[in-house]
Amino acid sequence: MSIDSLNAPTAAAPGDSPVSREKVRQRRWKLPISLAVATVLVWIMAFPFGRHGVSTYRLSDRTSSVNLGDIGVPTWAAVIVCALLLALMTAYAFWAVSTYRRIGLWLPVVYALLAVFAFLTWSAAGGLVPVTGLLFGALSLSVPLVFGALGGVLGERAGVVNVAIEAQFLLAAFSSAVVASVTGSYVAGLLAAMLAGALVASVLAAFAIKYLVDQVIVGVVLNVLITGLTSFLHGAVLNPNAEALNSPPRFPRWPIPFLSDIPVIGPVIFNQTLIVYVMYITVPLVAWGLYKTRWGLRLRAVGEHPQAADTVGIKVNPTRFWNVLLAGAIAGIGGAYFTLGSVGSFDKEMTGGLGFIALAAVIFGGWDPVRATLAALLFGFTTNLETLLTNLGSPIPSEFMAMLPYVVTILAVVGFAGQVRGPAAAGKPYIKG
Repeated sequence: MSIDSLNAPTAAAPGDSPVSREKVRQRRWKLPISLAVATVLVWIMAFPFGRHGVSTYRLSDRTSSVNLGDIGVPTWAAVIVCALLLALMTAYAFWAVSTYRRIGLWLPVVYALLAVFAFLTWSAAGGLVPVTGLLFGALSLSVPLVFGALGGVLGERAGVVNVAIEAQFLLAAFSSAVVASVTGSYVAGLLAAMLAGALVASVLAAFAIKYLVDQVIVGVVLNVLITGLTSFLHGAVLNPNAEALNSPPRFPRWPIPFLSDIPVIGPVIFNQTLIVYVMYITVPLVAWGLYKTRWGLRLRAVGEHPQAADTVGIKVNPTRFWNVLLAGAIAGIGGAYFTLGSVGSFDKEMTGGLGFIALAAVIFGGWDPVRATLAALLFGFTTNLETLLTNLGSPIPSEFMAMLPYVVTILAVVGFAGQVRGPAAAGKPYIKG
């Protein structure tokens, strides 16, 4: 029996005709219902609470080499057109589910873009939306979420639920600030962050894999422990010695020639720091490795069916242990971004619960690295959108605007993630024999 047999399709049972297989197919209504609710909200914006005027979109900023000028959009007419298109897409989703057709990823992506455009246009009636600034801020806020989500995907694909992403973020941010301040090197700080993330992951792996402690409980305890530890060290060590221990150099921006001059997206994507460029490489590398390499096949095997993996000679628990450490190191890069790429110093509880948002991105993304990255980008965009709408003077109360990223997280997980299934052995310790 070879390891490749783990991916072989199951043979059809006697009498398993196409008709009998058709009967077990189920209609999944969560996506169409979620789209219908969102469409109703857009129609409410269009009619009972319709706004008139012109919404202006600025496509260039002061760093752009090409000035595209501003584009004015009639607010009420644009919202009406978007509402009609959203209604058509919702009707298509209901038709596809009722006829057992698969709904591609394009539908929720295009729907989300239209819905966001309608909401932005409605909110910015008589105001100005800086498109480049909005996208740049969204990408910046998404960077730690992407690394945390990748760490969560690898951990759970290996069979260990990584609830400790928040702890990995915090200890990595603390370690990167101290090491970079002492050495004067942001590269040394980044390496220290990866080691710190792996250290937290090693504790999680040791208790979960070797001592068979409940993985969720270990993760929660680590979050509380690291939060208290870094808060104490911040007050007792960093504050009295801020110049020496909490003044790390920040990653500079490195514009890529020619690419950074592309209108709109050039300054957003190709005028970034080293950590962002590392993210561009890490996401496809993890996706390729997970699905196209022997390492990825072994990783998925121990998370889906550890008994079968053990049968073909894979050492289940060592494979889980080392991959959880790798997941922690990747999450640690996200932690370094807080101090070396964004804020410029460490502050207690500075991650603000983003580790749990990254965990939600893992679920929303169906335990797939690319989908989880898209989910993280969505949450980052929502967070930046809150700031923009507050500055635009949106008629939505500020208290609700502060809730927006978390509301989107809940709706995304409840409305869409119910259609996916996590790794079968995630959270289950493996006892040989």
